[in-house]
Amino acid sequence: MRNHLEGETELTRAWEADPSALFKRRLGKSAKELGKTDGRDDCPDIWQLDNGDIAVIGRDLTAVYRPRLPDGVTLAPDERLVIIPGSMLSAAKADIPDA
Repeated sequence: MRNHLEGETELTRAWEADPSALFKRRLGKSAKELGKTDGRDDCPDIWQLDNGDIAVIGRDLTAVYRPRLPDGVTLAPDERLVIIPGSMLSAAKADIPDA
């Protein structure tokens, strides 16, 4: 699989996000249902895509966390570390199948 981001060197990876995948279903509850929004355009969310991958919408805190990542944890130049409310992931637990 190839990484086709503009300005990036092509890398062979074991997994690559498929930009053609579509949103299939929300996992858990919406930010509104959890009381984690003020009604503006700033709502965290978790979605399953039609190819089975998961999309997470959260606050981009990559720059804050990059210097203090645990040993063995790395972020590629095209990856972002996002934060969502813990209650949102807990609410999605029932929608996430066991491996």
